[in-house]
Amino acid sequence: MLYPIKFKPRVKERIWGGHAILERKGKAVSRLDKSKLYGESWDLSSVKGDISVVANGMLKGNNLEEIIEVYMGELVGENNFERFGLEFPLLIKYLDCNDRLSVQVHPDDALAEERHNSFGKTEAWYIADCKLGAAIYLGFKDLNITREEYIAAVAKSRLEPLLNRVEVHKGDVFFIPAGTVHALGAGIEVVEVQQTSDVTYRIYDWDRVDASGKGRELHTALAVDAIDFEADAELLHKKYDLAKGGEARVIESPYFTMAFQDVVERKRLDRSMLDSFIVYICLEGKCNITVDGSTESLNAGELVLVAAEACDIEFTGEARLMEVYIK
Repeated sequence: MLYPIKFKPRVKERIWGGHAILERKGKAVSRLDKSKLYGESWDLSSVKGDISVVANGMLKGNNLEEIIEVYMGELVGENNFERFGLEFPLLIKYLDCNDRLSVQVHPDDALAEERHNSFGKTEAWYIADCKLGAAIYLGFKDLNITREEYIAAVAKSRLEPLLNRVEVHKGDVFFIPAGTVHALGAGIEVVEVQQTSDVTYRIYDWDRVDASGKGRELHTALAVDAIDFEADAELLHKKYDLAKGGEARVIESPYFTMAFQDVVERKRLDRSMLDSFIVYICLEGKCNITVDGSTESLNAGELVLVAAEACDIEFTGEARLMEVYIK
């Protein structure tokens, strides 16, 4: 039986980043230059060039692709291995947004395969923390906006007035299907769960320029065919109620299921019939996780991968966890 597997975070500098990742990840990133701005920590990744490396136990030093090759369906689930092979199907990040990110859209599976030989990019955001009044941009204000109106606004750099601005609060969850125009605002920390894809179409960057007066590349022509002009932000804000010691299933989609588990002293889960890996992300507090007799600690900001073959999962401590898997 495989033990709960931890991974080394892959932290990336971003002009819109800050220092929260250094605080959240602690010893795991202690060697990073603290004077630099870090916007993303790729905590579980199968993206080429950024494949996660195991940080604990007998598999330490092996990367995610290597351990899938050895354990196959026992690790990820038989159906997942048949569908995705050696590529882990989810990319999980922690984002520190000290400034607004560009306005983006991602293609769906069909368009991404046609253009990039890639999966599409449906994702979800959990607001781990935010400043008062912080906001995201999700879809358009007018659900009847036409393709022609959008193209005209982009041509005149007048996209911002069309965007739907949504104030956020700690604990909010937003589901963002491929095709939804979106952007994270300033003053927000996010746990992001997405399909394994790095295909992004940038459609507006707030007219920002670098020191030489040059703006970042936009993907206007590619983006227009990817956009769902009828995406409704009201439906994408996923409401839930997590009682003390309870659980809440928040997102169920073909791409992933997201739930929350509140641990008070001791909690046992039976996931033996799931046929999927499970990722547990500690959002608050700390606990131990024991899988079929093997125990690992789990602190806020850390995640573990639990193998599909696991029969008995037990938590002890006080913690709030995100649970992610593919049904």
